[in-house]
Amino acid sequence: MEEKHKFTIGIEEEYQIIDIESRDLVSHVSKIIEGSHATLHEKLKNEMHESVVEMETSICQNIKQAREEMYSLRRHLVELAKSHNLRVSGGGTHPFSDWKLQNITTKDRYDIIVNDMGDVARSNLIFGLHVHVGVPNREEGIKIQNIARYFLPHIYALSTCSPFWEGRNTGFKSYRQKVFAKFPRTGIPSYFNCWADFEQYVNILVKTGTIDNAKKIWWDLRVHPIYPTIEFRICDMPLRLEETLCLAALMQCIVAKIYKLHQQNISFRSYRRILIAENKWRASKMGIDADLIDFGKEITVPYNALLEELLEFIDDVVDDLDCRKEVEYAREIVKMGTGADRKLNVYKETGDLKKVVDYMIAETEYGLF
Repeated sequence: MEEKHKFTIGIEEEYQIIDIESRDLVSHVSKIIEGSHATLHEKLKNEMHESVVEMETSICQNIKQAREEMYSLRRHLVELAKSHNLRVSGGGTHPFSDWKLQNITTKDRYDIIVNDMGDVARSNLIFGLHVHVGVPNREEGIKIQNIARYFLPHIYALSTCSPFWEGRNTGFKSYRQKVFAKFPRTGIPSYFNCWADFEQYVNILVKTGTIDNAKKIWWDLRVHPIYPTIEFRICDMPLRLEETLCLAALMQCIVAKIYKLHQQNISFRSYRRILIAENKWRASKMGIDADLIDFGKEITVPYNALLEELLEFIDDVVDDLDCRKEVEYAREIVKMGTGADRKLNVYKETGDLKKVVDYMIAETEYGLF
């Protein structure tokens, strides 16, 4: 594939900081960050709650580089947490922690958000996976965003990993998105004719004092306002590292394939946001057990069928990007169940949410040592 560098990858994972005795979230991010060595320190960041630590990769040229870096980073993070008698875990929500008992990070950015949104911000105790894929320019980025929106529910279903909230089985495979939906400017983005069309939208919000910058647009997919990337933000934080790598590879391939079609002057139908949102709801509720809507045929089809369509759609860019192993792991996720499915199985067998947390910790460390 020409110009592979345009599809660089940057991955951001939000980890839960857990007390090994109570299995509850604890506000100890300062211990994690202050205790990290120089290499890891540069990769760790605070989030709004002190029980969250974000780990981010450098700009990776391909998924193989991302794999090597993420294995090293996650190993170090796990070991660092253990040295403080803490644990870190994936998962989109903690099974029983009470957001009202968690400290907010002292930082101007978060102070402003909390003052502006009150308990909507304070209760946003959720953990996501964000993946940046490099794009040639923002104009092309908007065109890719318009098309890639269709595939968001396909990717999201694979990532579902938040069935519990405040001690309850919510009935959703991903309740995290329901919590985040209380924020403004979230969800599936609208269609934009061009970058100038998007800029006009942002300028209106800034001019009217609604936002002070475009980073306060928290859509499930956005052309980043600062970096030359398109950022996928819809996914729950997975458990196993292999799941993260699979999701990132799928996103990279979708971007590369749409760009390839544009280079060949081939169009791909763009579906309305309100239709795509229906599939997002189904994915949130049922994950990979959902029947999603095939808008072209105007019928519902099992998730597996649409996943296979997606894998076929991107197949001609997978080998150029050297990520076939990672992409095909999607079938393994379907076979073993998403993080939500597996956590629900543990709860069904034990009836104990602390056992669910133990499972989350073990899966987060899976294959690292």
